[in-house]
Amino acid sequence: MIELLCELFEIEPSVREAALRAQARVATLAYPAQAHVKANVLRAFYDQGLNESDLAGSSGYGYDDAARAGYEALIARIFGVERALARLSIVSGTHAIVTALAACVRPGDALIAVAGRPYDTLRNAICDAPESLVEHGVRYREIALRDDGALDLDAIARAVREDDVRAIFVQRSRGYAPRPSLDIAACAELFTTVKAVAPHVAILVDNCYGELVEAREPTHVGADLVMGSLIKNLGGSLAPAGGYVAGRAELVERIAARLYAPGLGAALGPSLGFGRAFVQGLFVAPLVVEQTLRGLDFAAALFAELGFAVDPLPGARRTDIVQAIRLGSTERLQRFAAGLQRAMPLNARFRPEPGAVPGYVDQVIMSGGAFVGGATIELSCDAPLRPPYEVYLQGGVLSEHTVVGAMFAAQAVVA
Repeated sequence: MIELLCELFEIEPSVREAALRAQARVATLAYPAQAHVKANVLRAFYDQGLNESDLAGSSGYGYDDAARAGYEALIARIFGVERALARLSIVSGTHAIVTALAACVRPGDALIAVAGRPYDTLRNAICDAPESLVEHGVRYREIALRDDGALDLDAIARAVREDDVRAIFVQRSRGYAPRPSLDIAACAELFTTVKAVAPHVAILVDNCYGELVEAREPTHVGADLVMGSLIKNLGGSLAPAGGYVAGRAELVERIAARLYAPGLGAALGPSLGFGRAFVQGLFVAPLVVEQTLRGLDFAAALFAELGFAVDPLPGARRTDIVQAIRLGSTERLQRFAAGLQRAMPLNARFRPEPGAVPGYVDQVIMSGGAFVGGATIELSCDAPLRPPYEVYLQGGVLSEHTVVGAMFAAQAVVA
């Protein structure tokens, strides 16, 4: 396959040779967790027993929307939780997270981010933007990761003993930061530590990019709530928009009241005829996630062969759909983005340029050409123009598409 793609897309000899070596490194990789994920999703559909007539959805207020109800029940089954809220009216992962934090942490209570500084737009919403949580009286603290990138469990255990702590926030994925993403085993150890000393403290997890990557989700090992986007992993590249929260019923109902209105809660919210896309996207999501993991392993191997630092390493256990590649300069970041853009199914003739992004201090360069705008389960990359000059490669519905994109990006970087 690599030889065929190199021939079809006229890949230059040095990148072609590195790609062949990379393919040899990843050809025998297996993804055993995906067997568990697929079985879990199939069982959820079997147990739910949806009918085709359930997919029609509603308009207006959305009362008694069978598509919405069935979809949320499927998500709750997959995560092993009491309730899920999955809505078009939650427009992003950040929106889902901030709504959940605002609903679960009251003015005067403390929220602790235990995996270091959150990604820029979220931290801005918590601390700095007008109408931020801090402006509304939430006490906010952060506990840095250890030098080796692990959670500082001793510091966390001391912090959650404080009387004012209502919740901890856990960002699983690395965001735009040179840190490791947190796997489920690390999450389980954290949750056990917190519940042992402060069982009343709610554990709220940013699950973006991590859904369906490992055999278990944070809610299977003790998280009270997970939040994320429906145009990432769970959407299977078919969901047109939306976000979700899933976990304890009392917390989900509180979030619904915050999202809509007290007294209305989760009773309204139309699916607007998109029920089929949501449900079908969820059904194929395990396959799409596996394709993404295969493509990212190749990209990691390719850039490692070319002498760049990558994280995770090819073949390492993955906990999300993000591949960090350390390029070392602004010029290489721009070349990478331009090269990757040439592989996009849409807007391939565009040239990415750095620009300001709301909530980010530094300029960011992005590459993407998704069928669903901003859907990072489709192939894309983001890179803040700041040291250590890492690019974050995400998604890829077809592993071959990621292979071509990675080779185009490599050609541009080493030219």
